[in-house]
Amino acid sequence: MGITVRRTTEDDWVRMRALRLQALQDTPMAYLQTYERALELGEDDWREYAARGQESGRTFVVAVDDESGEFVGMMGGATDRDGGAPYLVAVFVAPEWRGARHGVTDLLLEAIEDWARERGGALQLDVHEDNLRAKRYYENHGFVPTGKWMPYPLDRSKRELNMIKRL
Repeated sequence: MGITVRRTTEDDWVRMRALRLQALQDTPMAYLQTYERALELGEDDWREYAARGQESGRTFVVAVDDESGEFVGMMGGATDRDGGAPYLVAVFVAPEWRGARHGVTDLLLEAIEDWARERGGALQLDVHEDNLRAKRYYENHGFVPTGKWMPYPLDRSKRELNMIKRL
């Protein structure tokens, strides 16, 4: 089974919608959007979402199963409005494609790190304090806590922890 990682285009909106909805159901705490809110979005919203892969200030990459054409993972990058290191956002890999055996997450992260290198010497992210699987992955791939945090917007009793990796 081969995997191709590429930037998204507007025409990918149907598969991006399906992957995002799967992500929101799988790990709701990892996103700043609810599944219910995502269901309310129309085709134009999803086209705009998928088109981010072609923008300069942000990007989306997807992992595509070469055999089926199915999108099995995604990651985004966004420049920081305050001029800080770019952010890693919207991370998701379908459960059956997770783990070192497939290497999908690593391929996606490599693509976002390449994009971020063109915009500075670091990549940062915010991760929900209870998302232990994600925190462990990031730590194992060179991200370190900055000590900064913010309340998680969908439940202000929880925190989003900031991490950074020097590239």
